[in-house]
Formats: sequence, structure tokens, C-alpha cells
Amino acid sequence: MLRRRLVIPFLVLLAALGLGATVYAQLESTDRGILPLDTSTTLEIGGIHVDVGGPDAMSARYAGWQIAQRQGFRALWAKMHNAPINQAPTLPDATLDQIVSSINVDREEIGPHRYIADLSVEFDRDRAAPFLGVEGAQVTEHSVPMLLIPVTVTAGTESSVELRNAWQRAWAQFRTAQTPINYVRVSGMGADPLLINAAQTNRPGRGWWRALLDMYGAQDILTAEVQLQRAYPGGPARGRFIARHGPDNEIVGGFTLTAPSSEAIPAMMAEGAQRIDAIFAQALADGRLSRDSSLNLPAPPVQVAPVQAPPPKPVNVVNAFQVQVTGSDVSIYNFAMAHLRTLPGVDSATPQQINPTGTSYVLVAYHGTVAQLAAALSARGWTVDFSGTVVRIRSATDKPPPLPPKPVAAPPQPAPAAQAPTTNQAGATG
Repeated sequence: MLRRRLVIPFLVLLAALGLGATVYAQLESTDRGILPLDTSTTLEIGGIHVDVGGPDAMSARYAGWQIAQRQGFRALWAKMHNAPINQAPTLPDATLDQIVSSINVDREEIGPHRYIADLSVEFDRDRAAPFLGVEGAQVTEHSVPMLLIPVTVTAGTESSVELRNAWQRAWAQFRTAQTPINYVRVSGMGADPLLINAAQTNRPGRGWWRALLDMYGAQDILTAEVQLQRAYPGGPARGRFIARHGPDNEIVGGFTLTAPSSEAIPAMMAEGAQRIDAIFAQALADGRLSRDSSLNLPAPPVQVAPVQAPPPKPVNVVNAFQVQVTGSDVSIYNFAMAHLRTLPGVDSATPQQINPTGTSYVLVAYHGTVAQLAAALSARGWTVDFSGTVVRIRSATDKPPPLPPKPVAAPPQPAPAAQAPTTNQAGATG
């Protein structure tokens, strides 16, 4: 029973170790693509076929390379000026030797007296510019930096740069000096297999796409996909090439190429890369490679300032005070009540206790403080003192203070009488 209990944890441990070893091998393996070639300082023209003889193999090879230089310069001039090749100038071999940077051999057959090859010629950009008639040998305006993800689909498996493959090599060796697309190519080194893989092209999340673009210094995404089918190992192969754009894998164009054997697959991939680049360049010229607006960072939320209520208006609070009226005659109490009821700011004056020959108590509702009420009564001629909420008043003499006179309206002015007509001495009316 104890052994059976230990079987499951042991199997889980083995699975974890195997997964860790797989990830480690994927990160540490050096068989994961090649570095892209830097062609920013050269101009290349390819597809030059030479077939030349000579007294020996080396002489024939050297003669073939000289022919490739002549044909390459004329083809490059015609391409730069969009003119027929027969209008291109002819330069001496000594000048061509100065401006040619390198000659790349795509395929060659060397015999004792014959040399057959397919060559590519690279010209130094700065040295060839005066002879090409284009300052700096610049091509059309470049696009924004675009992250290129090469995807290979074969035998039901999708891969990008996890392992070396002919499609990644074709893009690494692609000459970008004369293309309007500003490619950002990956090599498969470091963390590239974990970040730039086939599964990433199918992820819709924009947050991770933004992080990848920032990490690789790009602004948009291009996906070059090839679906490779082999008739049998080592036999003919068929490749379906698809150009895609954006985080949603929108199809820009596509085509199909075939290779007679597995040995011709690298050449087919190289041709596919050139034709995919032509599709991207045409789409750029047509305005179809616009950056998806969802790749932009969302606008920060608008901070709504809290609405501050206007400060409350000062409220004229009604206070209740007790007014004590002291007098020896009922007339003093009556005049005190008259003064209180006519005093500005008094809402009401309610008798609480009436003592005509002593102290009477009156409850007064007043808009103001006790000091203001005392000052108003003092201005009416009363002798006043106060403490707390109690105001004590008395007459300075035995007679109560008189009430303030009521304002009397001015009598209306009579209208001026009409002036009687005057009579002059002659009796005429004037």
C-alpha cells in the first residue's frame, strides 16, 4: 500500500523534471536560427547567370566574375532609374573592382576549362552612388519599423525561430538595402523562441503585442508564413506563401512555389522571401499597411474634478432672549413693549410675566446677538445692561422714552394753473 501511494508523487516529479529539462534545452540550445545580415551599406543585384570558358579553371572563374560585375552594374543602374538595361552606362573593370563589395555564389559548376554559376553582386553604397547617378543610392521612403515573424507550417507543426529552418535563414540572408520595408528581424537567440513564436501570431491580446513591439523597437507586425508540403523525403516540395499584417493576421497576399527536390528548397525559400517583400512593398505603396489603432496605448481616464458645493449663505439666525422691564408705572411696561415690537430685527415679543409696578419678563425673538439687542434698546433711550441671554432695561427717569416718530409722507404738490391770456393796451389778445 505504501508503494502505491508513492507512485503518483514520483510520476509527478518525473514530469516536472522533464518539462524543466525541455525548457532549459530550448533556452540553451544554439541550433536556433542565424543572425540577420546587415546590408545597410551595400546594394545587391542577384540572378546573374554566367557561362564562360578559359585556358584553366581559375581563369574561367575569374572571367565569369568580371562578367557578373559588368552585368550587375548595368542591371542595378536600370533598376535604380527604372529604365531599360540597354541605356545603362558601361564602366571599366578597374572601376568596377573599386565599387564592388563582394560576389556571392548561389550555385556554381567548375570544370577544367569552363565555369557555370549563378551569382549575386554587392556594390558599396557610397562608392557606387556617383556612378549610379543617385545621391547616397537611396530607394523610396522607408516604412515604420515592422517586426517580421517568419512562420513555417510543415507536417502539421507550426514553428518560427525555435529551431533553424530554411524559411528563417532565407529572411536572415535577405538583402534589405533596396526594400521600402524597414524590417526588424529576429535571430532566435536569447529569449526569441519564447517571445516570437508561431503561437504568438494567433494571440489577440493587445497588451502583450504592445510589450513585444516596445521590446524590439518596432511599431507594427508583419507575418511571413510558408506552408511546406513534401511529396516524399528528399523529393519534390510545394510551398504556399502567405503575407500577413497586423495583430489580427490580415492576409495581404500569397502565391505558390515548387521545388524539384529537397536540395532546391533553400532556393525556393529565398525566392519566396523576395516575392513576399514585393507584396509588402506594394501594400505599403497602396496604403494598406496602416498601424492598427488598438496597438496604441489607451488614453488615460479623465479625472473628473469633484464638484464643490457653493459655500452656504450666511443664515440670519433668530435668537431668543429674555428682556426684563423694570418700572414703577404700567405706562413704562406698555412703552417697553411698543419699543420691542417696533425694533428692527425683532420677530416677536411675547409677555411671560407682567408686573406693572415691578419687573416684567418678555421673551423676544431677535435676529442678532444679545449685545446688538442691548445696543438697539440703549439707542432708544433705555438704560440697559445684559448678561448671558438676559437683557435688563429701565427708564432713566420716571417717564418712559418716547417712541420714534413715524415718517410722514410729503403732501402732493398741486399742478401749476394755466396762465390766463394777456391783453395789451390796444385790446388785442396776445
